[in-house]
Amino acid sequence: MARHEILAGLVQLYRRTNRVWHYAASINGVQHRVSTKEEDLELAKVAAEDWYLDLRGKSRYGLIKKKEITFDKVADQFELEYETITEGLRSPRWVEGHKHRLRLHLRPFFGAMGISEVTAGVVQAYRVHRAGQAGRRPPKPKTDPLNPDEPIVMPKAKPPSRSTIHDEIVTLRQVLKTAQRHAWLTHLPDLSPPYGTRGKISHRPWFSPAEYKQLYMATRDYAKSIHGRHRWNAEQLHDFVLFMGNTGLRPDEAKNLQHRDITVVKDADTGQRILEIEVRGKIGVGYCKSMPGAVVVYERLLARAKPAPKVKLTARQKRAGGVVIAEPDYPQPKDPVFPGNHIKLFNNLLARQSLKEDRDGQLRTAYSLRHTYICLRPEPRAVSAL
Repeated sequence: MARHEILAGLVQLYRRTNRVWHYAASINGVQHRVSTKEEDLELAKVAAEDWYLDLRGKSRYGLIKKKEITFDKVADQFELEYETITEGLRSPRWVEGHKHRLRLHLRPFFGAMGISEVTAGVVQAYRVHRAGQAGRRPPKPKTDPLNPDEPIVMPKAKPPSRSTIHDEIVTLRQVLKTAQRHAWLTHLPDLSPPYGTRGKISHRPWFSPAEYKQLYMATRDYAKSIHGRHRWNAEQLHDFVLFMGNTGLRPDEAKNLQHRDITVVKDADTGQRILEIEVRGKIGVGYCKSMPGAVVVYERLLARAKPAPKVKLTARQKRAGGVVIAEPDYPQPKDPVFPGNHIKLFNNLLARQSLKEDRDGQLRTAYSLRHTYICLRPEPRAVSAL
């Protein structure tokens, strides 16, 4: 390979197998290589000198774009780290959601950009771009049986919702934070929506004091009206409603709760007996103190034996008049406080009491008992433990 140097070695000219000369030079530690498109060496030297001087001028005024890692490369690093670090801490569905948002929307728009080019203005352009795209198309209307030959007009596709774009910006922020951690980005751009936009305010469904009383009175009456094996489930539901209303636990936290996680103590401030609960939920392990009304409920749960399983007697035992007497099975420290699932029974009772929907039409669930606890917390006497 032929080589020549000009300008005291600042520019190198070289030629490989073809007859065209190339030149190379380093500006601020970055190597630049360009073809002269000249076969004659003297003409190539003149072109190389002009090219180098022009390159130095652009570098002085900051007109040369620095080579940096692209958004696509940072997104690859984010996917690798996020799935590995959050394994067991985030639901697989949420992790997949980040991947889908990157693949479908963020990579096609930002992928080829250098990571520093993702500025607040570019992010706003992305919002405008997404708002102009068509989202999911509504379901196809059924054929009118009275006019089967009339053509069906498909409804127009709707643009993505505000919450959909918000989730995409959350994913974008996670990618930019990854770049910042690896020193590929000096600071995060402002990703907040401009012009003071504000989403729709919605209140989470809860039970008013009168509705909460109606609920636990209904569960109590229902438990008294049931006989046989199903009474245990009805009594558990009654105590579940009161326990949740006096502790404010989330449904998943109550499901993970075991008897060894609960201790009856005397509150140092009020002198009343309360429950100290070791809670295991979405934020790890924490501790909470209950309202005094939860103590009576928990003592009932401890004193309630599980229903004995049915024992099928053999023909010989039946002829001998044999009777199998099962020992009462009381809760043990490692047993869950609320075994089984009472959701169907709870929803049916809400429907019978016309409590399934609040005044705004939002559906109440077991989670509504937590919001009820929060709303009634300043008034402890409003949360009873009958």
